[in-house]
Amino acid sequence: MGLVLLCLIWLITFVSTYFFVAKTWWLPVGASTAAAAIDRQFSVTFVLMGIIFVAAQVALGWFAWQYRDRSSARAEYSHGNTKLEILWTTLTAILFVGLNLAGSPIWAKERFRPAEPGATQVEVTGMQFAWYFRYPGPDGKFGITKPELVDPSAGGEGALGLDASDPGSKDDVVTGVMEVPVGREVEVILRAHDVIHSFFVPSMRFKQDAVPGLAIHMHFTPTETGDYEIACAELCGLGHYKMHGTLKVVGQDEFDKWLAAREAEKQ
Repeated sequence: MGLVLLCLIWLITFVSTYFFVAKTWWLPVGASTAAAAIDRQFSVTFVLMGIIFVAAQVALGWFAWQYRDRSSARAEYSHGNTKLEILWTTLTAILFVGLNLAGSPIWAKERFRPAEPGATQVEVTGMQFAWYFRYPGPDGKFGITKPELVDPSAGGEGALGLDASDPGSKDDVVTGVMEVPVGREVEVILRAHDVIHSFFVPSMRFKQDAVPGLAIHMHFTPTETGDYEIACAELCGLGHYKMHGTLKVVGQDEFDKWLAAREAEKQ
């Protein structure tokens, strides 16, 4: 039985390790300025954790075989080794703190540093079960929204509760597709109408929870044109599976024409 367990444990370990090494299931090709640094951090973390995982599973398989049930063997009780326990606890703490310190600048750069002047502003609102994207228009200001005006069934401006009597809302553009220019920083203001959602754009390596009552500011810079999937990465209800959206990255001229056309529709 010990040999069977050894073979089973080692088989599962090496087969699963192969899939990670071969990157059989991996994120899509990065399309933002932060993607390379984030991918490096992922790789370092996986390599270090992978080495520890394989070593631990190899040892587990060997122990299952070495200490298998044998009628001639006598059980012995051990209090453990305090020095070894202190050693591996210290090494574990160093590893986790070190990875945190290495990854913090990458994480903080998109959250704690203000967006650059002239960044494209997009307010992203999640509600069961759709994403809405609002642009401030030529005045550069978002109009007032009121909770009592929110009507999810209305879609568009009605879903966000945009106050039509506010002058600042006259040129606001609300769409179901997020369109942004390539090579220009995008400032995202994340909001949630009902429950916690998570705005996830895998190709941009961008993911952040949207929390009711908070306006969370983040930013990223797309580097490649194309259409990219937006998903909700937080279980938000029975319709969570269908909460998808599209990020469309285009040239600056095309973006300007698109936004102007949306504004003209409001006239």
